[in-house]
Amino acid sequence: MAESMVAGRGGFFYGWIVVGAAFMVMFVGFGAAYSFASFFASLEAEFGATRGDISLVFSIAGFLYFGLGAVSGLLADRFGPRIVCLAGMLITGAGLLLAAVAVELWQVYLGYGLGVGVGVGFAYVPAIGAVQHWFTAKRGLASGIAVSGIGVGTLVVPSVAAELISWAGWRDAYMLLAFGPLVIGTIAAWLIHGRPADRGLAPDGGPSLTAAKAAAPVYGLTLAEASRTRPFWIFFFAFVILSVGIFIPFVHMVPYAIDHGLSVEDGAALIGLIGVGSTLGRFLLGGFADRFGRRLTMAALFAGMGACFFIWLGSEGFLGLGIFAALFGACYGGFVALAPAVAADYFGARAVSSILGVLYAGVAFGTLIGPPFAGYVFDWMASYTLPILLSVAVSAIATAMIALMPDAARWRAEREAAAIEAAGRAGR
Repeated sequence: MAESMVAGRGGFFYGWIVVGAAFMVMFVGFGAAYSFASFFASLEAEFGATRGDISLVFSIAGFLYFGLGAVSGLLADRFGPRIVCLAGMLITGAGLLLAAVAVELWQVYLGYGLGVGVGVGFAYVPAIGAVQHWFTAKRGLASGIAVSGIGVGTLVVPSVAAELISWAGWRDAYMLLAFGPLVIGTIAAWLIHGRPADRGLAPDGGPSLTAAKAAAPVYGLTLAEASRTRPFWIFFFAFVILSVGIFIPFVHMVPYAIDHGLSVEDGAALIGLIGVGSTLGRFLLGGFADRFGRRLTMAALFAGMGACFFIWLGSEGFLGLGIFAALFGACYGGFVALAPAVAADYFGARAVSSILGVLYAGVAFGTLIGPPFAGYVFDWMASYTLPILLSVAVSAIATAMIALMPDAARWRAEREAAAIEAAGRAGR
């Protein structure tokens, strides 16, 4: 077991390989997902569909890649994250190829909506959940680096997709994008291992473990135990409410930009600026939250996203929209980076993948509602004002829910004390 001794002798810690592999899975998976806005105008013109109908393509995918986290998390806890992530990358690539040959809109629903949705759903939670096992003290930083792949993918892939569309058309663009998950994503997925104890290692690169220590159970609640707690359901419903608003820009920023005289490439660049802000938020805010408190930092980020929508409401040119995109992206990226770490703070790492999967199902419901609502409201009113104001309102509600939660360490201590007291009474 030479590889198990690497960290114990001061060498390179394999946990950082897991972080890098998770980064690449996020990059190609969510890069493909968030490139959808670049295809919006082409799909609208090709199929003569309303904005509400086109928005539903993304919402189906979003509902699935967040909602299936509940399934993929359980599968990762049962079979390990590597095989589940690998399957996800293959399905994502197949979905992009199917969307490329669609001749009717329902086939785009099937290829992009179902294929990309299921594929990313199988890869996301297992990859991020694996990182939680490899780190404790550095969990916020490690999670931030891993999920920054989403931000970098959002920065790079939509602009690349816009250029490919202008050069080769939207069908060939989808075919070329399939290279990412089918090749890069599958290689990265193969490098993702689950528990460090399986390799004789301790979290954060601590001393190598003996066989007895490696076999010791990981602390934490099971999914069933977590689901019987109040914080679990506060998180779940806060994620549902918040997500009604926060995915509207990912779908409607490009058509909004075109409506106000900007080009498709300008709109894709705005999505890219969300990616820039998201990347910075994931890198910078993860370490910040480790020091100053992850839950309250998350609440502040929810409030920040709500405030950013006021900037969008008052902007029509590239400068104002760019400021909105960068600031919104930073808050969004920080939230995504912190969510796995905050969940582990409350519920431990034992079943973190399956717990995250159910919590992300809350995001799925919000994603299914928000973007189509914005599209159908625009079809009716020729304005995005109402959806933007809705986004402000839901952000405020979610902020209050998280801010009023008990501190994780205090909640766990009180819960453990209550369990000890109950056991003592039962033993009398």
